[in-house]
Amino acid sequence: MKEQVSTADKLSFIVHLKQILGFVWQASPKAVLFLSVLVFIQGFFPLAMLYLIKLIVDQAGIAIASNGEGFDKVLFLVGIAASIGMLQIVCQQISGFASENLSLNVSDYIYDVLHKKSIKVDLEFYENPSYFDTLHRAQMEGPHRPARIVNNLISFGQNLVSLTAVTALLIYFHWAVPLILLAAAIPGVLVRIKFSKIMYKWQRKRTETQREVSYLSWLITGYIHAKELRLFNLGGLFGQQFSRLRKVLRTEMLGISAKRSIYSVFAQGIPLTIMFGLLCFIVYRAVHGHISIGDLVMYYQAIQRGLGYFKSLLGGVTSLYEDNLFIAYFYEFMNIKEKIKDPPAPEKMPEKIKQGIFFQNVSFTYPLSEKKALEDITFSIKPGEVVALVGKNGAGKSTLTKLLCRLYDPESGTISIDGTDIREFKVKDLQSKIGAMFQDFAKYHFTAQKNIWIGNIKTSSKSIKIQEAAEKADADAFIRQLPHGYDTILGKMFKKGEELSGGQWQKIALARAFMGSGELIILDEPASSLDADSEYEVFKNFKKLLKGKSAVLVSHRFSTVKMADKVIVIQDGKIVEQGPHSKLRKMDGPYADWFEKQSLVAGIDPAIATQNNKL
Repeated sequence: MKEQVSTADKLSFIVHLKQILGFVWQASPKAVLFLSVLVFIQGFFPLAMLYLIKLIVDQAGIAIASNGEGFDKVLFLVGIAASIGMLQIVCQQISGFASENLSLNVSDYIYDVLHKKSIKVDLEFYENPSYFDTLHRAQMEGPHRPARIVNNLISFGQNLVSLTAVTALLIYFHWAVPLILLAAAIPGVLVRIKFSKIMYKWQRKRTETQREVSYLSWLITGYIHAKELRLFNLGGLFGQQFSRLRKVLRTEMLGISAKRSIYSVFAQGIPLTIMFGLLCFIVYRAVHGHISIGDLVMYYQAIQRGLGYFKSLLGGVTSLYEDNLFIAYFYEFMNIKEKIKDPPAPEKMPEKIKQGIFFQNVSFTYPLSEKKALEDITFSIKPGEVVALVGKNGAGKSTLTKLLCRLYDPESGTISIDGTDIREFKVKDLQSKIGAMFQDFAKYHFTAQKNIWIGNIKTSSKSIKIQEAAEKADADAFIRQLPHGYDTILGKMFKKGEELSGGQWQKIALARAFMGSGELIILDEPASSLDADSEYEVFKNFKKLLKGKSAVLVSHRFSTVKMADKVIVIQDGKIVEQGPHSKLRKMDGPYADWFEKQSLVAGIDPAIATQNNKL
């Protein structure tokens, strides 16, 4: 069993290394080739310097013995050594710059890969805590690990060239010396491998705690919760939670670090002892006339460097192994399989919806949940028809809109457009037909113009449609009153930003929904933050604003619902009533009951409200 795991680990290591090298090559192929040449050249500098030092020491001995005669040769050799040293410095600086350039290119490339994958991942993963652990680990390790692998490979190549040259020299001195140095370097490598595994397991175990720490820091320092943080005096509470969790992480990390230090003392003590043993052997050879003083200096430095190269070379292999462990987090994220994807042979999306949109016996259950969110849902949306979804919180209204946008697929039943299952269309083609404002709409800290434009990025960012969409959402007037009009940055995250009220933000989101060129608009609680006057202005000519488009309204406010052609009442994931407002109002069902209660809350007699159309 252990052998099988070991084989699997080796295969994983080779596969991951090959993939990472592929990323590195794609990020900057010219830099890879340039660095490879530099690495090969730099590998021979140490041997050249060792031999020059031997010649300088031996020539200095001759000059001393002959009362200074031949000192010019010493100066000549020193000049050559200085020139090679300067050349080595220049090559190191060029190599360092090229390496940094490559590392930054690789990191940016990996960020791009991560972002593209994040966009492709199904929405269901964002409602799963384990996904956020996977994403957190990928974000921590993905961008910098490949760059580390690049630098390790560069260092590995250079050390390999240098070690080969120095090993040849040491074998000439005594064949056993390189083997002794290799044995001396192994304990340190074993310690690194052991604690790499420990850190890998610890990080995997503590990912959720690390995310919680990041979340608490964001709560304390961020803008979104700043008002409640101060009003409810939560800063101290969150700060204490942050400190408590950080103490747990710090204590465990220091515990691992302390054990590693103890192991390292022994691992580093062994090569130190061997080093001085070899020094005694070299001095013994020199004292008995087997080698010159220059040879003594050269061989001792060669042993020092040889041990260093062995450590670096084996350390490089260990680093690659360690990086492979942690880069597995990146591939764990990259290997997430999307369920919402294009069919092998997609159908062409109709340019104009002619028959309508049909839900047929649709049922759906959220992942990790046992309760059905929707059960046996059947209804239709005709071209140009406005359909309102009504029900208590958690009834399944927003879930239904997510299925319609194909953010999820139903577990049974079909959703079709003009008789074709929406799963037969390309996802992008389907979603391009839909404009939407969700209940938890986004507040982008961009300019007002860009905030609206991103509702349809196929149009020009200077298109007149942006202003038209703002007018439909009753947002144009307040946007023009901002310091820089449509060029004003919204929100306080960046300089010269202007904060908006909740209702103004909602109008911006509504304008974004109106920017879409599709035939269906989904508005989830479109008036929840609007005052009565704003709601009236937006919806008084709602049919005219839609210009023949179909619409799905999710709302608790009957003043909005009444304008719909058809009202669908959902309870516990099932349709219990459907029909026009006037029909449902007369029925003694859930809709009529909610209507009456909302009328009484508003201080209006239900009969008068119906008659005067005030609610």
